[in-house]
Amino acid sequence: MRGAAGEVTRRTTRDPPRGDSLARLLAQLRGGLRQGGSRPMRGSRAMRTTLRTVHLIAIAALYGGHVFGVEKERLLPALVAVLASGAAFMVFEVLRSPIWLVQLRGVATYIKIAMMSSVGIFWDQRVLILTAVLAIGVVVAHMPGRYRYFSLLHRREMPGGDRG
Repeated sequence: MRGAAGEVTRRTTRDPPRGDSLARLLAQLRGGLRQGGSRPMRGSRAMRTTLRTVHLIAIAALYGGHVFGVEKERLLPALVAVLASGAAFMVFEVLRSPIWLVQLRGVATYIKIAMMSSVGIFWDQRVLILTAVLAIGVVVAHMPGRYRYFSLLHRREMPGGDRG
């Protein structure tokens, strides 16, 4: 294979083709899961703060609506905002720090997603379920880093992500 200056270069089987950005992204995620750490991203603190703020406002509206018996149809925009902001926040965290996927903070997110999904099945218990979802979020966000950054895959603290 020839490089830009005409020199012969060798590519290993682990290197994704230059045009294949999805394969490159997956390779970076695998590497991030093995090694931990986070990728520096300009403006990441402001982005995380913005996403978290939007997500908290949306979940507060959804939770309050359920507590006070607001009709389902009127809660739909809050539900969409919770799902969209949560998904954006999760994607941002994974791109920035793939180790997030196996840290306690990521696993807690999977649990919260499963619980939120169960509301449609256990409608009469929705306020209790949403209360538990909020409680998990608050506890995980405020627990010491040695627990929040604990990797279930590595069985030890694997820093990465929040510091920046």
